[in-house]
Amino acid sequence: MVRKKQFRNLIIVFGDQLNHDSAAFDGFDPNLDQVWMAEAAGEATHVWNHKYRLVGFFAPMRHFRDEMLAAGKQVIYHQLSSDAGQDEGESLSDLLLITLKRFSFERAIFVQPGDFRVQQSMKACIKKAGVICDEREDRTYYCSLDRFSRWAEGRRSFVLEQFYRVMRKEHRVMMQDEKTPTGDAWNFDKDNRGKFGKSGPGAIPPAPSFKPDSITEQVMDMVDSRFNDHPGRMTDFDLPVTRTQALELLEDFVVHRLPLFGTYQDAMWSDQQFLYHSRLSHAMNLKLLSPREVVEAAVERLETSQAPINSVEGFVRQILGWREYVRGIYWTQMPEYAQLNALGCDSDQNVPSFFWDGETKMACVADAMRLLIDTAYAHHIQRLMVLGLYAQLLGVHPQHFNDWHLAMYADAIDWVSLPNTLGMSQHADDGIMATKPYCASGAYIDRMGNFCKGCIYSPKKAIGEDACPITTLYWDFLARHRDRFKTNHRMVMQYKNLDRKDPVELDQILSRAQLIKSGELKV
Repeated sequence: MVRKKQFRNLIIVFGDQLNHDSAAFDGFDPNLDQVWMAEAAGEATHVWNHKYRLVGFFAPMRHFRDEMLAAGKQVIYHQLSSDAGQDEGESLSDLLLITLKRFSFERAIFVQPGDFRVQQSMKACIKKAGVICDEREDRTYYCSLDRFSRWAEGRRSFVLEQFYRVMRKEHRVMMQDEKTPTGDAWNFDKDNRGKFGKSGPGAIPPAPSFKPDSITEQVMDMVDSRFNDHPGRMTDFDLPVTRTQALELLEDFVVHRLPLFGTYQDAMWSDQQFLYHSRLSHAMNLKLLSPREVVEAAVERLETSQAPINSVEGFVRQILGWREYVRGIYWTQMPEYAQLNALGCDSDQNVPSFFWDGETKMACVADAMRLLIDTAYAHHIQRLMVLGLYAQLLGVHPQHFNDWHLAMYADAIDWVSLPNTLGMSQHADDGIMATKPYCASGAYIDRMGNFCKGCIYSPKKAIGEDACPITTLYWDFLARHRDRFKTNHRMVMQYKNLDRKDPVELDQILSRAQLIKSGELKV
């Protein structure tokens, strides 16, 4: 019998944990320990992943592997080949079990992953192999899960603003003293609702573009060969794949975009890409950047009078507030949270076909999909108030919508995707994330962008051939959920407006909405 080679610890590094100061490496000894990473076919096909997204995970992983090898670490790395027949296993747990059987380890160490499903499967695999499992807290976040649980304990509802203030105080971010926020206000949201004038956003410095190197090109060739039937394009792939590139993207944002980010963070404009948004979420979610260094870089611009307080506070709130809040919601509510469907959406109602190919006559949706197909990105208003809004009004089942979101966005990981889609966007959690659904008619999109001027549909009309499908579905949404929301104090005016509708017109609206929902009316 051949004796298995013995090691002390197997350090498991997931694709969204590409930081060299990870808690997984605490006590690491290159003579006794091995690092394990894997590109798993099962993760690439768990949802119908955008090609750009696949490159956005696998290319940084391979670069991180090479950095570890250069630093003297021993790395077991499973690399996907262009030929599916050469793979040993489909899932991460399949691949891990193969390694645990080939070698002898006392302990398997990993930092809590960003996906409950992955966490459970890996723990089960390690237990099956008879190895000690050491799961460690992810310390890249400001708020530990234990701290969030203590904050959330006893609360009937979770309110972001309350959590955000606690974080600001505890971490002394933008604070004059222990109790007083910089600028004597906790948020400057009223100053962050600007719209571009008739001439549009004007000249915005182009974002840094990172030309694929040989490693990234190899990944692109593999994806093109093996996952060619997946959605999206990767021709112009330019996401940062190393920490050095991510730092360059951060510097570009704070210098060139942050000063006007706050004012125009909700604004949209056709044929634009990133406007004043940072596009740092992908690098942050893969741990190429830490939230602390991103926040500190923004606050420094305020302290040196190079960016206004409304922009810096608005950006800080997204990271120190929203990002940490979403993670806390996910881990305190799982696994039950993933099954919530408070609005009773039909399980057969999936996202429309144009959420994959962009083939729609609605100008706002087509433009958001153009950007998504080309870059696996759309900024938060396009996500929430264009694509998310349409899915909500259509009645897409929340699990289908989250699967689509995970598939199409390069920065989507389950911990951040699920609360934002199921909760914030689709209101399927019955108010855990938001006290009202973010429902609106085409008039909102008309106010915040220029799409409607060139669209065949009129945002003011709910019936007729040129009626905006979003406006039609908006009134249908209010009508079918009247009993649930008519007493919601934040929706009083919306229901007053619904009650003013002529009954005959409302019947026509509901009939048209049914044609849209069934797919009989192509929009």
